Amino acid sequence: MAKLAAAGRIDAAGGENTRVLHRLDVREGPTGVGNDATSRVGIVVDVETTSTIVDLGAMIELAVRPFRFDRDGVITHIGRVHQWLEDPGTPLSPETTAITGLVDADVAGRCIDDEEAVRLLRSASIVVAHHAAFDRPWVERRLEGARGLDWACSFRQVDWRANGFDGRALGYLLQQTGWFHEGHRAGSDVDALLQLLRHNFPHDRTVLSVLLENAAMPSWIIRAEGAGFAAKDLLKARGYRWDPGRKVWWTEVSDDDRIAEEFWLAGNVYTAGAGARVLGPSYEQVTAAGRFL
Repeated sequence: MAKLAAAGRIDAAGGENTRVLHRLDVREGPTGVGNDATSRVGIVVDVETTSTIVDLGAMIELAVRPFRFDRDGVITHIGRVHQWLEDPGTPLSPETTAITGLVDADVAGRCIDDEEAVRLLRSASIVVAHHAAFDRPWVERRLEGARGLDWACSFRQVDWRANGFDGRALGYLLQQTGWFHEGHRAGSDVDALLQLLRHNFPHDRTVLSVLLENAAMPSWIIRAEGAGFAAKDLLKARGYRWDPGRKVWWTEVSDDDRIAEEFWLAGNVYTAGAGARVLGPSYEQVTAAGRFL
């Protein structure tokens, strides 16, 4: 009988030298596990676009798939995939076609059902994407009625390495649980993410359970206002990102890590001789409703 390993399915015939991947097929309906009496609704989301920058492109595909989960983060029921294509009004670039597999004929005359998409998104207590910092701005620009929801990000809010995984790419993570899918289309990617959320870590908690716990914790956006030019390499190495709109380096840290970050900034960015133009950074507390914007 084949064994199930955290890094894939190990074939009995090949022993530990062989891993077998199975094509992913996420079925609609009850999962047969968990406590449906305590369940809430979640939804997984993925988008395909013509650009990586919201203001320079258009959404050409949106997929959402609702599910129910209990208080332990166990998925008890899976809904059907809802998937829409949308005509951006301009020809698709070769780069867009290469990434998404979509061609002009696929999207010609197509449009997202705004009312249905908003209804589904607003029915959920949590919206999950693998790159929420990418997906959320696109969704909220295209669907005004879906703004202000609670979001969670399986890319940033799950410590995959601490749980025995390599990397954080969606397809690679899925393969390490023993499955493969046809990536780079929104419908296929929401299924891949949903399957990952169902996975049990070695400590017998689901990925979804860990994600929900982290998403519920308040955190802080720290902006290194007025940082000297010489500090940019230090900030970048520390994990700060450049916000071109505000023209400031920023990062997000947990409530527990805020004090340590304050000390680091004081000693490296706002110390004498570092060229800072103000006395210190600014802080903004954020929750699931305000993250990834």
